[in-house]
Amino acid sequence: FWSRAQLVRSCVLDRTSKERVIWNEYDLTHASLTMLSVRSLALSALLASGIATTPDNDTSRLQIHVPHNLFKEDGYDHREALFGIPPYGGSLAQNLYYADSDLCDPTVDTRKGYPIRAKDDTGKMAPWPSPFILMVDRGGCSFVQKVRNAQRSGAAGVVIADNTCLCSDQDCVSANGEGVCQTAEPIMADDGSGQDISIPSYLMFKKDADEVKAELRANHMVQIEMSWALPTPDDRVEYDLWTVPSDVVSRDFQKNFKEVAVALGDRAYFTPHQYVYDGIKSHCQGADGENMCFNLCTNNGRYCATDPDNDLDHGISGADVVKESLRRICIWKHYGESDGIGVEWWDYVAEFLHRCDTPDYFSNDDCIKDAFKHSGINWDTIDRCMSDSGGLKADAPNSFLDLEMAAQTRRGVIVLPTAFVNTVALRGALTIPTVFSAICAGYLEGTEPKICTQCAKCPDEIGCVRSGGKCSSKVVGGGGDGVSARTFTVSLLAVVAAFGGIGFLHWKKTRDEMRDQVRGILAEYMPLEDDGDGNGSPMDFARRGGTTHLIS
Repeated sequence: FWSRAQLVRSCVLDRTSKERVIWNEYDLTHASLTMLSVRSLALSALLASGIATTPDNDTSRLQIHVPHNLFKEDGYDHREALFGIPPYGGSLAQNLYYADSDLCDPTVDTRKGYPIRAKDDTGKMAPWPSPFILMVDRGGCSFVQKVRNAQRSGAAGVVIADNTCLCSDQDCVSANGEGVCQTAEPIMADDGSGQDISIPSYLMFKKDADEVKAELRANHMVQIEMSWALPTPDDRVEYDLWTVPSDVVSRDFQKNFKEVAVALGDRAYFTPHQYVYDGIKSHCQGADGENMCFNLCTNNGRYCATDPDNDLDHGISGADVVKESLRRICIWKHYGESDGIGVEWWDYVAEFLHRCDTPDYFSNDDCIKDAFKHSGINWDTIDRCMSDSGGLKADAPNSFLDLEMAAQTRRGVIVLPTAFVNTVALRGALTIPTVFSAICAGYLEGTEPKICTQCAKCPDEIGCVRSGGKCSSKVVGGGGDGVSARTFTVSLLAVVAAFGGIGFLHWKKTRDEMRDQVRGILAEYMPLEDDGDGNGSPMDFARRGGTTHLIS
């Protein structure tokens, strides 16, 4: 089985970013298998079996404009990467170049590929002229590695050409005459290292990709467009955040986004979600009802979470994470669900991260009560909510946790943390500017709230929000990038003042040197004694060093 070098998809619990769930594709002729302890491997496999696949909820588009024979009215079927930062509400249209490589080697030869270019002064074929979109063959290494190498070579975007037909695409299977096909669509997932990827990337299915590569190999220029849009149904945007209490990636966002949520007011409705593993589907509950996953689960193996510190005997347990997840669900039910803002919820999360986010205090009731006190939350109300929903001790279902698991399956959440705006998953790093910009792009045209029109184009978006919509400066030229008018003016005045000061010092130094030279000449050639009439010697002038002119 392993020697046939088939591509297999494996679910990995990425310990580097805590609870991030990563789907990786490995070519077993190139990837080595890491030896894990039997205990860790068994637990990871049990939890991984409950992961859902993701539906294609994005509203991205892939279109070819040149040549016209490759134009499709509805665009090309494709899949968008779960990493990189697409310009929501914008597009990227450039010439396409085929690297004729899988781009797994970090040393990218930018002078090869198609269409063929003229030779430059070095006598070699000219590099791909910027800006450009690069087509790369699939296989050999992870999607992230390919896109990273393309980004380093100057590509503005990447299209990965699939190398295997889908079994459901009989036209592709027949055209290739191969008995091998893939039963499931590939997912361009982050391998856990894609935080540095800033360019967008798509996967184009084999049948279409082969036609495009043939056109490029014939040395015909292809112009391709990648575009993105968010659904804009009405004048209110709905946005969600999927995470877990032990997640480290979303900490800064959860600490600081409250001001933006308040500024958006009732024009944006927020829903926080907690990711919980289905212990029954993951076989954490044995046939005899025994909890097979130890302290990773509650309710006798029904609801589970991974161990944040990878130590089943000490520190924070998976059951502790599940309990905190239920607590946050109840806080939102009572303090945020009615208005979609949830000031107390944001305050509690910030207080928890500040006071209790350590192995010693994560599940400490006194610490949590202190966080409740500082965020204005009633302990008895939340405790009763957690109990009434089904609790966490008995071998019985919990209604709130069941709703969360159903929602994560329906939405197709596979990467944590993930933010959704109008049901579209946001790509790239979870930052306040990224989410704020996506929310503002999600309104029906002409219905954007005032805070969006005031701050969406501001160089310092968050500073603008915090100051009540006052952008500290406008950008010279009106674009989104550049130097503000104030900064430009101050810098210009500083440069003028600096050169003026240097000029003055140079003039003063030159004047003093000239006077010294004149005094030296007078001392050498003038008489040294009085002329007898009481007027004194001209040397008096040299000795005095005053400001009186010689002719006077």
